[in-house]
Amino acid sequence: MPQAQVNTFHVVDYIVFAGTLLVSAGIGVYSAFTGGHQKTTAEFLMANRQMGAIPASMSLLASFMSAITLLGTPKEMYVYGTEYLWLAFSYLLVIPVAAHLFLPIFFRLKVTSAYEYLEMRFNKAVRIAGSLTFSLQMILYMAIVLYAPSLALEQVTQLNKWIAVASVGVVCIFYTSIGGIKAVMWTDTFQICMMFAGLLAVLIQGSIELGGFGNAWEKNIEGERINFLDFDPDPRERHTVWTCVFGGFFTWLAVYGVNQAQVQRALTVVDLKRAQIAYWVNGPGLGLILIVSAMSGILIYAHYFDCDPKTNGDISDLDQLLPLFVMDKLAFLPGLPGLFTACLFSGALSTISSGLNSLATVFTLDLFEQFCCKNMSDKRATITSKIMSVVFGILMMGLTYVASLLGGVLQAALALFGMIGGPLLGVFTLGMFFPWANWKGALAGLITGLVMTFWIGIGAQIYKPILWTAPVSTAGCNVANATNLTTVMTTSLTGVTATLSTTPATTPEPMLGGLYNLSYLWYSGFAVLVVVVVGMLVSAVTGYTDPEKLDYRLICPVFDEMFCCFPKSCLKTFRCGVDHHPEKFHYCCVCKDVDKDDIQDEEIVLEATDHKDNSAALSLTNLAFEKDEEANLATQNGHFKGGDHPQNHKGDEGGKNHNPATQNGQLANGVELIHIKQF
Repeated sequence: MPQAQVNTFHVVDYIVFAGTLLVSAGIGVYSAFTGGHQKTTAEFLMANRQMGAIPASMSLLASFMSAITLLGTPKEMYVYGTEYLWLAFSYLLVIPVAAHLFLPIFFRLKVTSAYEYLEMRFNKAVRIAGSLTFSLQMILYMAIVLYAPSLALEQVTQLNKWIAVASVGVVCIFYTSIGGIKAVMWTDTFQICMMFAGLLAVLIQGSIELGGFGNAWEKNIEGERINFLDFDPDPRERHTVWTCVFGGFFTWLAVYGVNQAQVQRALTVVDLKRAQIAYWVNGPGLGLILIVSAMSGILIYAHYFDCDPKTNGDISDLDQLLPLFVMDKLAFLPGLPGLFTACLFSGALSTISSGLNSLATVFTLDLFEQFCCKNMSDKRATITSKIMSVVFGILMMGLTYVASLLGGVLQAALALFGMIGGPLLGVFTLGMFFPWANWKGALAGLITGLVMTFWIGIGAQIYKPILWTAPVSTAGCNVANATNLTTVMTTSLTGVTATLSTTPATTPEPMLGGLYNLSYLWYSGFAVLVVVVVGMLVSAVTGYTDPEKLDYRLICPVFDEMFCCFPKSCLKTFRCGVDHHPEKFHYCCVCKDVDKDDIQDEEIVLEATDHKDNSAALSLTNLAFEKDEEANLATQNGHFKGGDHPQNHKGDEGGKNHNPATQNGQLANGVELIHIKQF
């Protein structure tokens, strides 16, 4: 196999690439000057909750299927083999859990920030902690996403990667800050089409070059890349069937279940049923992108099976394998390198724009409005959101240098999901599925989870585990001259064996080396376990929350949702004392559907007095019921008697027969009616 010959961009390639950026910016400009001109938070942050299932599904798919996936997956196939493809089965588990257990709770509460739930369930401190944790995750993740395609552009055009970082970052900041989430979602739809077009073009033409994909598959079998059947249960093994399926489940549930970028997109849809459809469409889409990207990696090895580009000096980083392949083997087709580069940057733009919009939402609602301007007008909130889109974009570009030090982009991104997203998933899991947990347990669990996962993640960077890698060769590379023959033959032998050890023999084994060897795909599952265990222990010590005093709408009735045809007596036992009302479930279950009007009539009632766990107690009251009781409420002159608290809604007592009236936003006995902004 001859040494790789890197070609350059043609004029048509630049036109295709520039056209992609212009279309993305154009959608932002169009969104800024149509409709309501993005002058309200309802439109800028939530698209007035009028989006359809198709653009929502495309945006959900594009948000975390970035250039990291497109570049990292082929590298994964080339270096480690096909075991990673088991991750596709984790998507089949993630989608139903996220769509039918997590999403309905956010949907019926009509929140804009997912972290509003944490205040409703626990208190404001937990909400702020969750918001700050998410902000850290997204800023670092966006920096990795922006850095990845810049590496590719440097490979195919020789353009300095930092110039690429600046130019693409500016375009993304521009259309996100002026067009709002509607622009983001429609550009995501365009960009996911570009991603598929670029990947398919590479796959088809690459297969033709080899005389069919079957020939590539045979080369990979010979090169020890086809390895599907590792059932080792050891979580320290980087990739096994169990690690990819179940470790991948927790990793991606942290994204689709509770990540603000995904939840916010789902909440822009007209109703829950369409939002769940959007989630279900994502399952096949995620699998298809993974498989096509993996097939590209299989093709790359088949082309370079006897001349490893990294060992031969053709590339400086293995994440550049795919762009090298495009320019070396496919550049004779004018426009294809441009389409491929547009494909990569479409993946980056979609993820970054989603991240900027969600960060602006969280900062404005969860931080700025809570600490700096509690009575902020809608106009000011909209302006603040736009400004923060720009600020976070600039910060992201600055942190791209840090991303360049993290090694492989795919593992770095997924490890970040586990290290930060895992503890967040844990605190939401604690709130939704464990009604006894209190705010002290939630806060302690979140902090402990973050400390543990960062400890393991940073330790793994310092004490890099020894990993098996598939053999490579440079036996087929061109020899520059006869005097270099010995050097090349030595390099060939080294290329086959040297990669089997990535840690010098003199490196001392750390005391907790086994913990640092934990597979990065298990970080999220480990974090959830830590948060739940610590949260429940602290709650036990400080005083459990009484499930009977919790409003059922804040707890996920997991058994009612998954086994809704079980006998009612069994389901009641599994509700753990929470006074659920099955006839009012806002779930798209086998035999139930959403009552949209009932959702829109709900308000949150926050009790100002403390329970023994010092957490804020919450209740939801239905305004339609309030109207029915208007005559009764009028006779109470805005007050209710001591024993008629709305929290006591069991049987025929309290809140079931009485509904609190409001007087200047205040209720008797220290209960405050909170009108959640309906963005």
